[in-house]
Amino acid sequence: MAGERILIVEDERAVARGLEYGLAKEGFIVLWAETGQQALDLARRRDPHLILLDIRLPDVSGFDVCRQLRAERMRQPILMLTACDEELDKVLGLELGADDYVVKPYSLRELISRMRALLRRAYGELAAASVGDRLRFGEVEVDLERLQVTRQGKLVDLTPTEFRLLRYLVSNPDRPFSRDQLIEAVWGYASDIGSDRTVDVHVRHLREKLEDDPANPRWLVTVRGVGYKFER
Repeated sequence: MAGERILIVEDERAVARGLEYGLAKEGFIVLWAETGQQALDLARRRDPHLILLDIRLPDVSGFDVCRQLRAERMRQPILMLTACDEELDKVLGLELGADDYVVKPYSLRELISRMRALLRRAYGELAAASVGDRLRFGEVEVDLERLQVTRQGKLVDLTPTEFRLLRYLVSNPDRPFSRDQLIEAVWGYASDIGSDRTVDVHVRHLREKLEDDPANPRWLVTVRGVGYKFER
């Protein structure tokens, strides 16, 4: 895939221009919004492939933008940019539907690596799923051709990352995975940033959407001392 549209949501002009220049050199088509409202308008009109979303914005927070994008069922990957290494910012962003986060200051190489991993997983591997493949458990059906999940015949709204995580676990039944293994398989990079929170939040979201009793899951179970597995 080439020429992916990237929406940068950043109110600091110098930072945004630096990102725009660096990403354009890598072949990306760059859109820029200075405010949360501009970001929502551009996302609706231009349908970017990925959104780089700063948390600190002059009108509304990046958290509010993320929440609204997901409420409108915009499913493109969202990579949040946080100014400080605060666990609260990371977790809140993931809770609201972000796919990943990068802490400032970051290197352009690291940022582009994260972006390419998210783009590859969202538009490459999933698009290559075998036509007609469907995975079923209980009242849930995972349609790999349409990239959809239904429960009791009703569509379940998953983010691209939630879908990838579910597909990976369901495709490897009864096999326990550590959080680092899941980060590398689903997010697309070896993690050294504390993957526990990232994976835990996404697993909890899947349980809330797919399990009858999320507090006592039947399918997406915890393997104590290891991580998670899908149990047939």
